[in-house]
Amino acid sequence: MQFSGDFLLIVSLCHLALVGLVQLRLLIGMNRIRRSDSLPEPEGALPSLSIIVAARNEERDIEAGLRSLLALHYAPLQLIVINDRSTDRTGDIVNRLATQDPRLAVLHLESLPANWLGKNHALQRGAEMATGEFVLFTDADVVFQPSALAAAVAYARDQSIDHLAALPAVSMPTLLLESFATVFSGLFLSYFRPWRASHPKSPAHIGIGAFNLVRRAAYEQVGRHEPIRMRPDDDLKLGKLMKTAGFRQELIVAASGVRVPWYATVKEVIIGLEKNTLAGVDYRPTILFGACVAILVVYFWPFVAMLVVPGLARWPYVAAVLILLGSAAKTAHDGGGRPWCVIWYPLTLVLFVYIVARNTLLTYWRGGIRWRDHHYPLSELRDNKI
Repeated sequence: MQFSGDFLLIVSLCHLALVGLVQLRLLIGMNRIRRSDSLPEPEGALPSLSIIVAARNEERDIEAGLRSLLALHYAPLQLIVINDRSTDRTGDIVNRLATQDPRLAVLHLESLPANWLGKNHALQRGAEMATGEFVLFTDADVVFQPSALAAAVAYARDQSIDHLAALPAVSMPTLLLESFATVFSGLFLSYFRPWRASHPKSPAHIGIGAFNLVRRAAYEQVGRHEPIRMRPDDDLKLGKLMKTAGFRQELIVAASGVRVPWYATVKEVIIGLEKNTLAGVDYRPTILFGACVAILVVYFWPFVAMLVVPGLARWPYVAAVLILLGSAAKTAHDGGGRPWCVIWYPLTLVLFVYIVARNTLLTYWRGGIRWRDHHYPLSELRDNKI
């Protein structure tokens, strides 16, 4: 079948319009989100804050993360670390740090109760120890600048925000991995539309594992982590739990003050995303299939088309590629990365689709997920609906 030049041109122009609209929505949406470095300076005494870190086999990064928390310009501060059955040096490291600073409380867990994911159970146990007006849930490898929290907590207090999530900067050791983080961030933000999370009537919600700040009274009212005890996507589902309960929610960009080393290798990326590929779409594989097709058609095809489509029809695809690369470069820059990592953009699109397909099939093959050396049956994961 042979297509006329006019038909190919119309198709390419429609594709350019689609790419432009998708990226324009992302750009406008992200411009609505406040940056942490633009928040007003806190006035008066700060509300009490409890920080909860769940850790399992985190010897590589946990000391840097905890030292950054202990160096925060914030008082009164309570830091709680839950060592969740670690088999490496994590327990020794946190014990040593606890002897050096009385603000650090440590709880070592030796077992996991039925119908709980390990991390969620650890966060629940930490929440039982929390005494602060606000509680921050963060990961063991996240590094905070000393001034990162004061303005954010004061902003949540002054604006009557019950759940404040923050996007951190992401540290990756290679341009390829930075490109993957950029692609992942762009797709994640386009799907969840977190700029609408602050709208009470919008179903959009957000939660970030590196920075989920909640008002303790509101968090306890929704049942702490118990309603999401079997959710691998606990950070997002905590946000949904708070939002559907009617509490006020907002997202900020905190790339200047919060940084997380996400994954060190491509293998770590593939394995690390096994646990929440299906959970992120509430165990609906048809959504993942549709998303993969859309990624290949909308995002990847222009890179191929500008090489194989003849005549004038090629140039709208060239324009679409430039838009995609420009948008990705801005996402990388805003996330504290290097904009030129987008040279790997088409390859990381394919890698993302491969990871989604592999991890979805693997979850069904295994009948569940394997996370931190523990198997969780798919039937039990699906039962925990939020």
